[in-house]
Amino acid sequence: MKEKIGEPYDLSVYDAYGPEERKEMSNRIKVTVIIPNYNGLKFMEPCFKALELQIYHKFQILVVDNGSTDGSVEWLKEHQIPTIFLDTNTGFSGAVNVGIRAAKTPYVLLLNNDTEPDCHFIGEMVKAIERSPKIFSVSSKMIQMYHKDKMDDAGDMYSLLGWAYQRGVGRSSGGYSHPCRVFSACAGAAIYRREIFEKIGYFDEMHFAYLEDIDVGYRARIAGYDNVYCPHAVVYHVGSGTSGSKYNSFKVRLAARNNIYLIIKYAFLQLLVNVLPIGAGMTVKYLFFKKRGFGADYLAGVKEGLATAGKCKKVGYRPEHLKNYLAIEWELFTGTLLYFYEFSLRQLEKRK
Repeated sequence: MKEKIGEPYDLSVYDAYGPEERKEMSNRIKVTVIIPNYNGLKFMEPCFKALELQIYHKFQILVVDNGSTDGSVEWLKEHQIPTIFLDTNTGFSGAVNVGIRAAKTPYVLLLNNDTEPDCHFIGEMVKAIERSPKIFSVSSKMIQMYHKDKMDDAGDMYSLLGWAYQRGVGRSSGGYSHPCRVFSACAGAAIYRREIFEKIGYFDEMHFAYLEDIDVGYRARIAGYDNVYCPHAVVYHVGSGTSGSKYNSFKVRLAARNNIYLIIKYAFLQLLVNVLPIGAGMTVKYLFFKKRGFGADYLAGVKEGLATAGKCKKVGYRPEHLKNYLAIEWELFTGTLLYFYEFSLRQLEKRK
């Protein structure tokens, strides 16, 4: 079993455009790179320097600042970088939604401020998404900034246990070299087909931050679109650039709350089928965070999620999407197997 677990991504299937369409597409600005920022001044210069070195030039940049107070606003104005300045912190979801709605290009590329993309990054992302109008999003090959031999994310996955996880995290960055379908793109460095947001909805702003990319990818899958992984689009990622650490009270509580939203928003039948593994998954998560001193935060997030889930915009069931739900159920099953496979490999590597 190798890293290309998941349905193979055969690029030859996606030659859906004719020569005239391809010619028109090649002669215009295609991408708006949207960078949400909240007090990320220390990341600005290396991120923008990497964007200046891109070989592909048919893109424009738009920063959405979430009411920063660390000097980011002044730096952006001084360097005359196109920016929408918000008065308050609307979270990742709120900021990128503002940017997506302001964009006029066919594609939007969301990029965290604590990243440094390889010089081929944008060009490879455009090439991947242009394979077919059926592709909603493309996830990049995210590598840990300070451990470049380690993966950070090779597309996001979801499981029967209700766990979302980063495919490949902590494993060798020399792997994950094959394109494949993933459950959703990691929005920290992903390109999206802008017009599809109008059909399936934008990022859910109730999430504020965390799991919003799984949520929008889920909706895309229900509607019959693909989310794929492109190993040739490489980006280096610091990680937790805004929240400050892998685990903290804020992050644990929000992720637990948003996980409840993910479970409740979708078809009741799918919830009913998966209720036992979801219950087991929540129990394991609680014990995991309790051991690390965040048990109370996890329970607070679950409680908040249950109390406010009624405000979520639920995704109604449509009979024509039945086959997509069945495909998703299979993806949840294979995603569960993949999680335990990669977890086992990481544990074995730690013992070496």
